[in-house]
Amino acid sequence: MTKPLEGKVTVVTGATRGLGKGIAIGLGEAGATVYITGRSLDPATGEGQLSGSLKETEAAVEAAGGLCIPVQVDHSDDAQVRSLFDRIQADFGQLDLLVNNVYAGVQTIMNAQGRPFWESEPSFWDACNNVGLRSHYVTSVLAARMMTPRQQGLICTISSWGGLSYIFGVPYGVGKSGCDRLAADMAVELKPYNVTSLSIWPGIVGTEQMSSMVDQMAASETGDRQFSGFRERYNWETPLLTGRAIAALAADPTVMQHTGRVQIVAELAQRYGLVDEDGT
Repeated sequence: MTKPLEGKVTVVTGATRGLGKGIAIGLGEAGATVYITGRSLDPATGEGQLSGSLKETEAAVEAAGGLCIPVQVDHSDDAQVRSLFDRIQADFGQLDLLVNNVYAGVQTIMNAQGRPFWESEPSFWDACNNVGLRSHYVTSVLAARMMTPRQQGLICTISSWGGLSYIFGVPYGVGKSGCDRLAADMAVELKPYNVTSLSIWPGIVGTEQMSSMVDQMAASETGDRQFSGFRERYNWETPLLTGRAIAALAADPTVMQHTGRVQIVAELAQRYGLVDEDGT
């Protein structure tokens, strides 16, 4: 089996579980070296804590055929983020792909579900958009400093249709719209340096947190018809499909023709002939 990303150095932020873990595994399948970030290095042992750790993702990426380098990073601390990129520069002197995925807002969104924005504290905004939109800007600045001198690279920013249509509340939607605009405007300034910037929209991804949120909705009967598709788990994707889609983009020599645009994972799967984890 060919490994189209062999020799490529990649970063996936927020990869202890969920979408980030699936993306890292998809890049590993393609033979990439994958730096992964997150706050939990070792598996959690406390009751009620979400499963997932950098070491567990590392094992899964290496089982898929990649080289994985876990780095404990709190993306609310710019100094820790800078040290990550300093380390990549020292280790390899190159960066081929950044996936902006880290996001800290899911629990806050779950807690605020069913309430209008003015009934939540203004800190709801920060929970959605600091380790999220702001973090993506910081990592993109540092990645672009490595990519532009080499005149190559790809920055993928994970977003969602929440940037186009109301879904999980005001701060969420504004943040996702911001992610799409971030990708588009970075593309304008990066294009002369042959660096591509894309916004990636997965479908509904059956992550641990999404499954938990849907279970809570079902128990509380929140959301009426708006969330019926969530509750029924209709047409859900696994995190690996997004990973395979991004790996295909990173291996595509014509990827620059899409720069600045939203890329929908299901459409990428169709374009590149990809299947999800179960073969669908």
